Amino acid sequence: MAGTILNKERGFGMGIHKNAFNNGGIFTKTMILITCVLLLSFLFSFAVLQYVYRIYDKQIYEKASEVLGMSSLNIENELRELEQLSFTVVTDEQIQQCLRLLQQDPKPYERLVLNNRIINRLVAFAGAEKYVYSMLLLDTNGGVMSAGNRQGVSQALQEELKIRARDAGGSNAWYTRGDGNSLLAVRQIKSYTGSTFTLDHLGTLVISIRIDRIIRDSSTLPDNGGQLIVADAESGRAVYPEKPILGENELREELALGEAYRTATFSEGTYFVAKTASSYMNWTYINATPFNEMFKQINLVKQLVLVIFAMILFFGLILGYRLARSIVRPIMKLTRKMRQIEHGGLDNLEEQTLGRVSDDAQDEVSLLQRTFKLMIRRIRELIDENYAKQLTIRETELKALQAQINPHFLYNTLESINWLAKMNKQTQISQMAEALGHLLRSSIGLKDTLIPLRQELAIVNSYVYIQQTRFEERLDFRLEAADELHDALVPKLVLQPLVENAIRYALEPKMDTCTIAVTARREGERLLLEVGDDGPGMTERFVADLLEGKVQTRGEGIGLANIRERVKLVFGAEGEVGITSCPDGGTLIQIVIPLKKGAISHV
Repeated sequence: MAGTILNKERGFGMGIHKNAFNNGGIFTKTMILITCVLLLSFLFSFAVLQYVYRIYDKQIYEKASEVLGMSSLNIENELRELEQLSFTVVTDEQIQQCLRLLQQDPKPYERLVLNNRIINRLVAFAGAEKYVYSMLLLDTNGGVMSAGNRQGVSQALQEELKIRARDAGGSNAWYTRGDGNSLLAVRQIKSYTGSTFTLDHLGTLVISIRIDRIIRDSSTLPDNGGQLIVADAESGRAVYPEKPILGENELREELALGEAYRTATFSEGTYFVAKTASSYMNWTYINATPFNEMFKQINLVKQLVLVIFAMILFFGLILGYRLARSIVRPIMKLTRKMRQIEHGGLDNLEEQTLGRVSDDAQDEVSLLQRTFKLMIRRIRELIDENYAKQLTIRETELKALQAQINPHFLYNTLESINWLAKMNKQTQISQMAEALGHLLRSSIGLKDTLIPLRQELAIVNSYVYIQQTRFEERLDFRLEAADELHDALVPKLVLQPLVENAIRYALEPKMDTCTIAVTARREGERLLLEVGDDGPGMTERFVADLLEGKVQTRGEGIGLANIRERVKLVFGAEGEVGITSCPDGGTLIQIVIPLKKGAISHV
């Protein structure tokens, strides 16, 4: 019982609040509405903003990977150029000649001269390359010739480099010294005469490369406290820099992971790590960016946006208050004017239009509704009058459309002509009427984008029959299409316009017989349609302009550019339209489309 009384009290209280809202003024309702809209907008914008931030963060990750990929590509392009440099050096004619002379055990003075000549060539090559630290040439007699900055190479390392070059078989081999900044390009020098390599071993070329300078010049990564690390994927050691921010074990663990980008915590701090594998070297490029530094401004923007949203909500409520007051005042003035119109001798109309409006409701909206309904009544009269006029206009237009000649009237007329021709035994006229009727039904009645080849050939035959009646023996028409291709789907009206163009531009200018051939054949999974003639032909320039639709033709039918556009629209890149023609050599138009059979595509 007590629960029932409590529920009644709650229902009574809700009813009071509901009535208070319904009977409240425009100002109250407007403030409630503005507050709700601002709150909902704030919540919705906050949710959307969070979603946008997630997308933005993801795009930052992907963009960092793309930038890293571009940097690695630039680095590898420089390495490829240096590889080409090593090939240029080992095939240099003067170096080849000097090395061959050194193998002949020359006298000490001659050996010195040959060594100087080789060194001069090495200096010329090394001096022109900013990324070459030094060049070292080891001949087969144990001689060592160097150019550029002197850098000690131990005997043991020389032997290891010789083995590495020999295993490469004359190709370039890369070797990392392990000091973090030096990369060696090693290539075995073989005898090269003219344009032929022989198996004669002449020596070994060692080029010391400034990998640190290449990376600095080729890297497009921002300088934000991060580091670009180049690591050997096989050994797990850092090629660059000498002291990476990732420890040796951390670097190996990072190389073992397959993720392209992630956020990870290392001994030096938290970093955003983006990786990409080299397509040229057995390297992995790693860009480690301090996470806090990277997202500091983004987090600041997030906080700033939240503050701005809160300020917008606050000022929105203030503006909403002023807006509600500005709305109420003109509405009150409007209702007073409308009340004056209401008492202008329209009492009977008032009783009809107000109907369900309660006389007890005294809020601004109810007053506006009473007067507004009176105006609606007057406006409705104008609408009814206008509607009657529109019906009259529609009826007139319908009658005009019904008076137009429709295709069925043409078909029936052709049937009558055909019947009269048969009655008078005019076989040729009858067949022409049947051909024209079939041609009209095919071009107007078909509502499909693709039709079977047999229907397209029937349209061509109907059109050609009419033209043969006109030109008689001057038109030599030939059609070749295997029965198995009759079900292949082709664009509607793709052959008939080409035959029409052949008659117009090949047959009409000629005084003697013109041969027009239509061929359909299969080439693998494609259907080849050809329309050829032995007419006057066209120049290459005219053909190009015709394919681009730049030629203003004499006819009003479907042009070649239109056919080409439709073929591309239906089949995309698989559809091709080509022209083979030359002056006095005839014209051949080829249409290549995929061989498809089955359901017809409707417009």
